Amino acid sequence: MNMQQNNISENNFEQCIKCTVCTVYCPVIPVNPEYPGPKQAGPDEERLRLKRGEYFDEALKYCLNCKRCEVACPSNVKIGDIIQLARIKYSKKKPALRDIMLANTDFVGTMASAFAPVVNTTLSLKPVKMVMDGVLKIDHHRVFPKYSSQTFESWFKKNAMASQDNYKKHVSFFHGCYINYNFPQLGKDMVSVLNAIGYGVHLLEKEKCCGVALISNGLINQARKQAEANLRSVRKSVFEDKRPVIGASSTCIFTMRDEYPHLLGIDNADVRDSIELATRFIFRLLEEGNVKLKFRDDVKMKIAYHTPCHMEKLGWAYYSIALLRSIPNINLTVLNSQCCGIAGTYGFKKENYETSQGIGASLFRQIEEVAADFVATDCETCKWQIEMSTPAKVKHPISILAEALDLEATRKLNSDK
Repeated sequence: MNMQQNNISENNFEQCIKCTVCTVYCPVIPVNPEYPGPKQAGPDEERLRLKRGEYFDEALKYCLNCKRCEVACPSNVKIGDIIQLARIKYSKKKPALRDIMLANTDFVGTMASAFAPVVNTTLSLKPVKMVMDGVLKIDHHRVFPKYSSQTFESWFKKNAMASQDNYKKHVSFFHGCYINYNFPQLGKDMVSVLNAIGYGVHLLEKEKCCGVALISNGLINQARKQAEANLRSVRKSVFEDKRPVIGASSTCIFTMRDEYPHLLGIDNADVRDSIELATRFIFRLLEEGNVKLKFRDDVKMKIAYHTPCHMEKLGWAYYSIALLRSIPNINLTVLNSQCCGIAGTYGFKKENYETSQGIGASLFRQIEEVAADFVATDCETCKWQIEMSTPAKVKHPISILAEALDLEATRKLNSDK
């Protein structure tokens, strides 16, 4: 047994049994012949790279890091991690100005929110889109999410923070960049739902972007610094304040739980199980009988649920689907979801646009065929891709829950718990 363990590398590429199931499940291979595929890019080439780093292939940049290869692998080989670590270690390509801008969501978000009306109008102008396409190589088909003039943090401190200590139980909320700079309403919905089930909501002492965009764009040192800052705040919340940390974004939570140790080499074992998605948190409370929900009688919805790739990797789609199914008068279709193709900043890059749309094509067809009132998903970039590529509107399960609940009746049900 010891000999076997000694013969298995840290990233376990030797456990690949050459079955090629990862290749079958890879969403990039059918639409981009330049990508060698997960088996070759991962375990096969890792053998060569460990001998001579020049065997690295820059075509690995076409990997989405969707983790579908890892979900499919019967030997539990960390294929996606192998590919991303190879990019981190061996790639000679330096991040371009475009990559730095797309990856620095906190900086860009802070600047854009201060001038939101002007920024939103400017980014929607066709001449501006064409300049970004030609100069920055940000594809002109893409529509940037609008920025909010008031950030979620600003709204929270002004309107909600003072009342949160009135509750008996408490959580910390990792809101992420999208909620803070683009869509504070989702954060407001989160506060409303958690308050209704008897939980006070608190911001982390200091929150940075989770770092997923920095990782995918090669800004690894900055990603590590932000990850370490986030974990300091998470540890304070968990150990000093006795508050678990929950979030709305499947990618943010996945990154903090799994990518910090796997790609950035940052140990989070002491707090990993205290970081989870809000839908999973609420589902567990319901299952344990610790909270009750009271729904409105006048809500009827036809919803199509899309499972984001990182949600698939976490194995947590069940919780969001179960919460949606608990709402009376809901007609829910769970889509046979493939990757939507956006992969964060990946699909905004001009050289990836056709690949991105090709990957998402089967999902887009399903959504149009179902003709639901709206699509539900836990990933903000999936929302952008679906709304850019179909007529459908997209909502987060937490926002759907906030809309369907009788919040005051739910608050009364949970006031004694």
